[in-house]
Amino acid sequence: MLGAWLTRGLVMAVVHAAAMTLLAKWSVFHPTDQTVITSATLAVLVGVAALWSAVDGWRAVAHRGRAWFIAALVAGVVSGVLYVIGRAVFVDQTGVSELGAALTGGAAFSALLVLVPAGLGLFVGGRIRRPAPEAPEAEATDDDSDDGSGSQSGQLELPEPEPAAVATNPRPSPVSRPAANRARRRPTVAGRSPSPRPR
Repeated sequence: MLGAWLTRGLVMAVVHAAAMTLLAKWSVFHPTDQTVITSATLAVLVGVAALWSAVDGWRAVAHRGRAWFIAALVAGVVSGVLYVIGRAVFVDQTGVSELGAALTGGAAFSALLVLVPAGLGLFVGGRIRRPAPEAPEAEATDDDSDDGSGSQSGQLELPEPEPAAVATNPRPSPVSRPAANRARRRPTVAGRSPSPRPR
């Protein structure tokens, strides 16, 4: 959490201070031609905050809303200080007297230029679908290296034929006949046919 808002706040402060210093330098040499360069600079500042926050929303960074809110406040104050230093060094030797205005109105304007596009970027980025993570490769059912035991694609699986039904009343063999039936049969004599039974 600390690294999130601190990094964003300091980076945005440097970007804003550099942009305002360039605008001040441009106004020295082109006092009547500032509309285009001012609009382009504001568009860049808004775009940086919106794009970065949209990436945070898309990545679902934890506490991203709070981080960007604090980062906007930090960027406003720090960019005011850096702007006064940059203008004093590169433009017109501005003194400490400009620090009050930079830390009030200038800081508030810079904070809004970070906070508003950041809120929009978080809103849009949070609604962009992330790509689904790659699932591990599923076991192929129709692999070319199949050994023939499994089914292959394009072939219809038929159920295995059921074994032939066993007769429910099998014909008993002579061995399985009851002993009483075997006792009723008359023994035969070699070379003779059995005489018919009297009726």
